[in-house]
Amino acid sequence: MGKKTREHRREKREDFVTKRTRQKRKSNLLAALILGIIAVIVGFSIYQFINMDSSGPGVPEGAGKLGDEHEHASLLVRIFGDRFDFSSPTYQIKNSWIHFEESDGNTIHRHSSGVALEYLFDSLNLTVGKVEIGGILKDCFTFPESDGRKFCTNEDYSLKFYINHQAVSGISDYIIKDGDRILISYGNETEEEINEQLKQLDAQIIND
Repeated sequence: MGKKTREHRREKREDFVTKRTRQKRKSNLLAALILGIIAVIVGFSIYQFINMDSSGPGVPEGAGKLGDEHEHASLLVRIFGDRFDFSSPTYQIKNSWIHFEESDGNTIHRHSSGVALEYLFDSLNLTVGKVEIGGILKDCFTFPESDGRKFCTNEDYSLKFYINHQAVSGISDYIIKDGDRILISYGNETEEEINEQLKQLDAQIIND
């Protein structure tokens, strides 16, 4: 009787071990399957991100693949001598292609080839360039209609653009290069005052 009892107990233990082994194997297979599915989803997402090009909706005209370049430039905007602050959340990361980030209002980050400054300003609801007023095109720094402010070139004041200390007629179509320094100044500044603003621009740190 004792021998049969021992054999019965041994068989029960073996059955228990076998069931536990099967359950563990099944759990491991399920976990591996779930991890595999997650890996496929993540891999596909990364593939889509890397291969994103100018064919999608909302993509800048003429843009290359998102992430194919990463260039930085420093921007300084002075309106009647006052610095325009791009560091507030209102102007941070409004699109993936070209933006300000990490609460820094000085450094422009461009993450794709072929993306001009106009796309940056459009994403911030700003117009920086030619605006038709009374049938005449004028250079303006314009805020959203809800704000209503327009700073346009007129008889007394002018909107001026400088790229790396060189005066240019406009910057809307300009594609920044790494290390560029861009000044936008509105007012009736003297040459000495512009030079002082350019010095301030040169002193700004360009973040990576």
